[in-house]
Amino acid sequence: MNLKTLLTHTVQYNNWVVNKYLDWLSAKSDEQLNQEVISSFPTILKTLHHIWQSQEYWWSQISETHDFDFEGTSATIDRKGIFNGIRDNSQKLMEYVESLSEEDLAKNVKIDSQWFQCDFSKYEYIQHIVLHGTYHRGQIVTMGRNVGITDAPMTDYNFWNIYKDANVVNSN
Repeated sequence: MNLKTLLTHTVQYNNWVVNKYLDWLSAKSDEQLNQEVISSFPTILKTLHHIWQSQEYWWSQISETHDFDFEGTSATIDRKGIFNGIRDNSQKLMEYVESLSEEDLAKNVKIDSQWFQCDFSKYEYIQHIVLHGTYHRGQIVTMGRNVGITDAPMTDYNFWNIYKDANVVNSN
């Protein structure tokens, strides 16, 4: 398997997981999504907001548009806007990776921000986006348990990988 295939599968899986989580959380009450618990961010909704802002920031870097709008993403704090923002960004990332060549993925992108400087390949930044979201989704499951949400969806990569072509992952 080459880098292109591996990363394409990774962002396809990520997009599936994002939609599974947001469909799951859409059925939960505003009270549950905004109940404070001890974690990196105080509520599930604020954790989702952080995931979305981070995805948007990294998108602006890997797409080399550098058009991250911190004010715009900060102004959107309602669940519908955050959910739509995450869904749209994950879809956009998946389509972008699918359109890239192996050489595009290996291209280095220099970032000189107020927080850090680095010069890594696009595939490393894309990997970071997915792993960062995974980290916080794990927190959301734990936060959910603390506010009475115990029915988290099954989102293991192996499950997706085995059943992605059988349409099973779309129904569970």
